[in-house]
Amino acid sequence: MLKYILAITAPIILLIGSSIGLAQTGGKMEENIPVATQWLLDAAGDTGRSAIKSVYLVVCTKTSQKGTGFLLRSGQVITNEHVIRGCQAADIFGVSSFGEKVLFSKTSIDSTRDLAVLFPQKKLDGGLTLISSDKSLSVGTAVSTWGFPLGYNGPAPLLSVGYLSGYKAEMKGNNSVKHLIVNGAFNPGNSGGPLFQATDNKVIGVVVSKHAPINQFQLSALNALANNKSGVVFTATDEKGNQIQFVESQLVADLLEYFKSLTQVMIGEAISVSELRTFLNEQGIKEP
Repeated sequence: MLKYILAITAPIILLIGSSIGLAQTGGKMEENIPVATQWLLDAAGDTGRSAIKSVYLVVCTKTSQKGTGFLLRSGQVITNEHVIRGCQAADIFGVSSFGEKVLFSKTSIDSTRDLAVLFPQKKLDGGLTLISSDKSLSVGTAVSTWGFPLGYNGPAPLLSVGYLSGYKAEMKGNNSVKHLIVNGAFNPGNSGGPLFQATDNKVIGVVVSKHAPINQFQLSALNALANNKSGVVFTATDEKGNQIQFVESQLVADLLEYFKSLTQVMIGEAISVSELRTFLNEQGIKEP
């Protein structure tokens, strides 16, 4: 039900492409670029500009979920599987930092690695490349990501920075997925964004999650509240006019989950570029 509470952000998404105007850059006026994006491009430097132009807000209209994606030079958009979970290609669209809406013809997912590749209906210019190997990364390396954290819908992405703190083997059944642990302010909505070394624009990972200050008992209690269906039944209307029924405990659980997602915890995770490279090879995508 959280998606219905958060769905109030949907009208904001529709305004992304409306903040178009004229902006001053290099002594001339540029048209059809959102003013905030132009300011960001002017201030970001060459390395930052290539990343900003390649990062997209990713939205699924079916679930009201949103996240971040990034364009590869080979022409596909990468995001997390959980960002588009429950969605078909027709349910998903992307929005560039220039306010351009992008539609997709198909998707391919890897739920074990929590990765997804989206295939745009038309060719997109630009794109990012992958670092040759993540074995050269040192703990303490400054890292950064551009994305659309919860409650922010652009048009231009926001920068988050931190440090590589260590590594984690994320177990998915019998499979081990390599994660980078980052001391940085990742938040819901940053999921699917590219992780960089702070002074470079080659992808070293894909932002996937943040740690929340909640223990196993509290998490179990939260899930119990969310799954409880007994009590007085209320009805609410979502932004699409659908009638949604819920009991008090479910609303409490949704609100608690929402506030948990807003909590600033300076520990996040990113899927290693080696996992992304393997996923792309499995999809027959030539590495950019």
